[in-house]
Amino acid sequence: MTSSTDKVTRFDAELVDSAIAEGGRQNRTGRQQLEYWARIGRAMTAHETASLHRVHEALAGTRELSELTAAEGRLFDAEIDARLADGLARTDYAEVLAARGVTTVVLDDEGRLVEQRPDGSRRVLDDA
Repeated sequence: MTSSTDKVTRFDAELVDSAIAEGGRQNRTGRQQLEYWARIGRAMTAHETASLHRVHEALAGTRELSELTAAEGRLFDAEIDARLADGLARTDYAEVLAARGVTTVVLDDEGRLVEQRPDGSRRVLDDA
């Protein structure tokens, strides 16, 4: 039997919290629940079923949502949720807003409020 080596990865905190909660209901640890969900997702995407194909068409805009079954609609919603979460995690909003001329306030590595101006200049805000 081949032994497997664990690999470290990061997960969204909300996903981990959901896995812990659901895992408790299913007598699994949070990690076991994440692994279970991953195996289900892998099986779903590994086998291009007619249903999954219809969902992908709806995601691409070539099929009306009203043509999906209730189960396909749930899969569509899950895909949208995952895509939104992925996009939100990868977007640098301060950069996007700076390009639009908007000044933002962020927390720096020391936990201080810092004003970031569109020209790239920064100013630590007073504690007052």
